[in-house]
Amino acid sequence: MHPSLPVRIYRPHAPRTGSAGLPCLLYLHGGGFTVGSLDGVDEVCRLFSIHAGCVVVSVDYRLAPEHPYPAAIDDTRAAHGWLIENAAALGIDGHRIAVGGDSAGGSLAAALCLDLRSRGLPQPALQILVYPAVDDSFARPSWTEFADAPLMGTADAQWFRRQYVGDDGVAPSSLLTPLQAPTLAGLAPAHIITAEVDCLRDDAEAYAHRLEMEGVPVLHRRYPGVYHGFFTETGTFAKATEAVADACASLRNVFTDRALPS
Repeated sequence: MHPSLPVRIYRPHAPRTGSAGLPCLLYLHGGGFTVGSLDGVDEVCRLFSIHAGCVVVSVDYRLAPEHPYPAAIDDTRAAHGWLIENAAALGIDGHRIAVGGDSAGGSLAAALCLDLRSRGLPQPALQILVYPAVDDSFARPSWTEFADAPLMGTADAQWFRRQYVGDDGVAPSSLLTPLQAPTLAGLAPAHIITAEVDCLRDDAEAYAHRLEMEGVPVLHRRYPGVYHGFFTETGTFAKATEAVADACASLRNVFTDRALPS
């Protein structure tokens, strides 16, 4: 891992089970690839560690525009590789590592699964994608319906995208727009969270549908009455607490070799 890439590690009170180490969640914060920090997801990471009984490694990946695409993906790949290589020293079971993130972090989590598949490496135990940014067409109905939604509207999302890829864009890549990947077969099981009032909603739900159609186990839940960014506001929205609890249930299931909850 790049020596200047900070991570924050959370450990549950639960002891190890046997000698294999604890399961782990690699978490990537949101912020349009441009803002956001470890502090912004601190409470969520604590809740994941406590209620899923796992180590959580939160990654402070580099941000645009100073570090445009593919810097954030490179950092995500490096952090995951470091976890795998150092699992025993960290008290982690290298066979039970999940990946997750919200918004831009959800995009990076999805991209990591695609990247691992392309390199012939094992998939994570689960991918938790919280209203992930997975396309750049801005064409589905929610982009119009919720163009002026609270916290982030369509113009905001487009501005963030420009900071990440530049005004001239970059060569197409499924690591940048996972929904445009030729196939999603063989990827990790997915727990996908969407908000009702969110311009990204339809893209994320199209991704959930494609995963399911291509044979990937998927649990998708849309939370009514909330908007983009709700997931990390556990002290404000009851739906945030519910959504985090649902994601923890999925983690507990996959970490004990069970199917996703129905």
